[in-house]
Amino acid sequence: MMNTDILLVEPNEHFSQSVIEVLEGAGYSVRHARTGRSALLEEKAAITVVSSDLPDMCVREWVECHQKQANSGVAIAIVGQDQSLLAAETMKAGATDYLLRPFESNQLLSLLRRVEALGQPMANIVAESWRSKQVLQLAHRAACTNASVLISGESGTGKEVLARYVHEQSSRVDGPFIAVNCAAIPESMLEAVLFGHVKGAFTGAVASQSGKFEEANGGTILLDEIGEMSPAVQAKLLRVLQEHEVERIGSHKPIRLDIRVIAATNKDLREEVQKGHFREDLYYRLDVLPLYWPPLRERREDILPISQFFIRKYQDGSQCYLSQDAQSALSQYHWPGNIRELENVIQRALVMRHGDCITAQDLMLSADFQPAMMPAESGPAFGHVEAKKQAEYQYILDKLRQFGGNRTKTANALGVSTRALRYKLAAMREQGIDLQSALGSAA
Repeated sequence: MMNTDILLVEPNEHFSQSVIEVLEGAGYSVRHARTGRSALLEEKAAITVVSSDLPDMCVREWVECHQKQANSGVAIAIVGQDQSLLAAETMKAGATDYLLRPFESNQLLSLLRRVEALGQPMANIVAESWRSKQVLQLAHRAACTNASVLISGESGTGKEVLARYVHEQSSRVDGPFIAVNCAAIPESMLEAVLFGHVKGAFTGAVASQSGKFEEANGGTILLDEIGEMSPAVQAKLLRVLQEHEVERIGSHKPIRLDIRVIAATNKDLREEVQKGHFREDLYYRLDVLPLYWPPLRERREDILPISQFFIRKYQDGSQCYLSQDAQSALSQYHWPGNIRELENVIQRALVMRHGDCITAQDLMLSADFQPAMMPAESGPAFGHVEAKKQAEYQYILDKLRQFGGNRTKTANALGVSTRALRYKLAAMREQGIDLQSALGSAA
């Protein structure tokens, strides 16, 4: 039996009693409030179920107030069948999900079980903010269907992790999960990689080869950075989605497909459609169930828990912890590179730390993205700061050597934009570092 604490905010006494009976019968601990303002004064509940029929305030306004409270927990809105716009506004205000009235008791219990699952530890996913929990709840809904999913968000937000979550929550979990980065494969090769080819189909095709769509049969295929796909490949992809079959290059024998397609992009595909860079018909094929991963700076409650996750992942057997100044620096930083940058920062800090405590100086966060100016460096500490800076420069040089001087790959590994890396290299040159000599002709 479960004992999750639920606060029901509902003015209708008869309806309230019916819901309470269902919830208590399922093992939940239930409290009841009849107005929105009285509910806001109640002690925090793990899950609040709030009606759109509040006598004293709009449910959207109530959710906004609820989200401003510390440790506010999860909010689920109950709205009428004719209140779809209100449901959307309430979700935008911070509700994790909503339920349309009238509903069956099993619909309510199923929704509660999904919401409770968000509070359980998940492999490679940390979700403490209401925005993250809302996205995962929508992803869980998407997983229950076979429809195409389009995940959008800035680079480094974890779109592939979210795609894997959809796959793992679906009935296809025992099937393959195949991820293809469309931007990392040369345009001339992408079609063969996706759809496969037969022997002799083109120069160098010495043997037949299955494509990624075939390999994903029975499971899920992720087409990452789909906005980089050429028009010719877009046209063939559209046919594959329409016909649920694929033909290898050089063959006219169709191969039936049973897969879910998830696409991911850091571009605004609607804008790309308007510019003529992306097919409108393909966009609507992919955008059946859209999911948006907000940037890390918009879900700051996730920053420290994700930092702890990476510390546990990369620590060398010691019990490392973040000092208060490190926690403050992490929480206030802008994170242009999102989670990818945070992972890189934690890895670097574990190398640079002295002892088990990670300080703000160990993080070496770029001053280009600090929320405020740091105090001027002076006195004995200045030498320590200079040493840290030199260590950072050496770290960048090591990464550049690792990727043969490739700036894009280096920036991705460092978790920053190529523009930020360019500024950093310029600063290194100003400090007298000869990049040409340090890296050879690659610089």
